[in-house]
Amino acid sequence: MLMRIFLIVAIIAALGAGVVNVVVVKPKIQALTEDRNSQRDQKVQAQTDLTSTKKTLATTQGELKKTQQDLADAKAAQKKAEDTATAQTKRADDLADKLAKTTTERDDAQGKLSAYTSTGVTAEQVAHLAKDLKDAQDAIEVANQEKMILTSKVTRLQNKLNELLVPDSYVKLRADLKGAVVVVDPKWDFVVLNIGEDQGVLEDGEMLVSREGKLVAKVIVRTVQKDRCIANIVPGWKIGDVYEGDMVTPAHPAS
Repeated sequence: MLMRIFLIVAIIAALGAGVVNVVVVKPKIQALTEDRNSQRDQKVQAQTDLTSTKKTLATTQGELKKTQQDLADAKAAQKKAEDTATAQTKRADDLADKLAKTTTERDDAQGKLSAYTSTGVTAEQVAHLAKDLKDAQDAIEVANQEKMILTSKVTRLQNKLNELLVPDSYVKLRADLKGAVVVVDPKWDFVVLNIGEDQGVLEDGEMLVSREGKLVAKVIVRTVQKDRCIANIVPGWKIGDVYEGDMVTPAHPAS
């Protein structure tokens, strides 16, 4: 009998525990299930949002790149347009200057034509006058050259005469005569100058050799050619070495 009572009590306790489990545990299970489902839905939504965001970002980056390229193209087009405008402005200014110059030349030509027309001289007469003028200029040039030659001869003869009459006299050279040393022979102490008879150099004429305004030596001309001469360094007057390029001027210039 007692065993039966214990059995009944155990059965009742088990039933009570089952009821308790159903009443207490079931809501928790349902809550956990709902929470899991909610988290799953949120994860799916987050992944969906992330995919959408990535797509939007890629689209935005593409649009930004295109915008940057469009901006670069626009700047290049602006620069090209500015360069073209500058070139066109310069061309317009050049054309304006040429037009003004041409207009001035035209006005001058018209003025000269009017002055020429008023003289009553024909074109043939002008041509003859021009030829006569050219012939006269050529004749004057020849005369000047002959005068220079005659002057040189007179000076040479005068120097020879002075040597005979006054033994210690000097040969005077043109005051404006200037030249340069082109060859130096240090062994025999002679130099070649780039001036000669055409420039008025005379035999036995003495010239001072200088460099940067300082006296270097004195030379005396021994041989004169058309456009150069050979001179010896005067003993006792060699202050320093003579080099090519040194300048020479008359030691005794004619007054």
